[in-house]
Amino acid sequence: MFIQHKNHTKITKAVIAAAGLGTRFLPATKNQPKEMLPIIDKPIIHYLVEEAVASGITDIVLVTRVGNHIMEDYFDNRSELETALEEAGKTDRLELVRNIPKMANFIYIRQRNHLPYGNATPLLAAKEVIDNNESFVYMFGDDLTISEKPVTRQLIEVYEKESPTAVLGVQEVPYEEVDKFGTVKYKENPQHPHEIEAGYEKLPADQAPSNMAQFGRFVFSYDVIKKAIESPTGKDDELWVIDILNSLAQEGKSVIGQPIEGEWLTTGDPLRYLKTTLKFAMQREDLAPELRKFIKDCII
Repeated sequence: MFIQHKNHTKITKAVIAAAGLGTRFLPATKNQPKEMLPIIDKPIIHYLVEEAVASGITDIVLVTRVGNHIMEDYFDNRSELETALEEAGKTDRLELVRNIPKMANFIYIRQRNHLPYGNATPLLAAKEVIDNNESFVYMFGDDLTISEKPVTRQLIEVYEKESPTAVLGVQEVPYEEVDKFGTVKYKENPQHPHEIEAGYEKLPADQAPSNMAQFGRFVFSYDVIKKAIESPTGKDDELWVIDILNSLAQEGKSVIGQPIEGEWLTTGDPLRYLKTTLKFAMQREDLAPELRKFIKDCII
């Protein structure tokens, strides 16, 4: 049974989960969050905000942890730097710095220790700033995308058209890499071919229901927050997004696993972080030619 969630409000908020410990990047993340590591000349979190804003989002809810005030400082003004740039006549860089706080309306929420750990926990932390009839975007702070149309915009458009309870972004991955990701099982429903029956975490290739990997881009109705509030923790005593979505799907609610047009890139570990940095560098005309030459020389 296909149950639609009726949504009549424009989606203006994005909740970004940025409360992890970044242990795979220690000691670099000892005193700074992983989301502040640079991809060339902007931190990871900046790219997420850009994608959200380009998708029509006006309010960014950053869910952080104790010690992550550096993110709040980043999206604020820094008067002494702006004065120094102005006095030096570096107007182009001054404009870059001054525009950062203007990107969106920023709301900062601390994820408290009494909450369970898990990739759905920021939903509990942010529940007070989401109205009970409001739909919103949810983003993992270590997933980036490259696409002509912003991936978040793609998912919003599917949500607005289909009125499901949730939309999650998925991307096809090679079967030999399936065990590194969560994958989705689609229902056999020709009318709604991307409606999922369930999602599974990191199954071996011979057990995975598909090679469509889940990643950190979602559009949720408030029903997802309500389910998160009442859900027990799962594997490793963590609160998992996919467990919440599976519960909703089992209740007959529509959950769509939407293949994206573009490329999902993760920064979750040092190797993938380096690959993502190279991918982004290759998009830049000021860097790509010399970088290609450098890589070629290194290989030789």
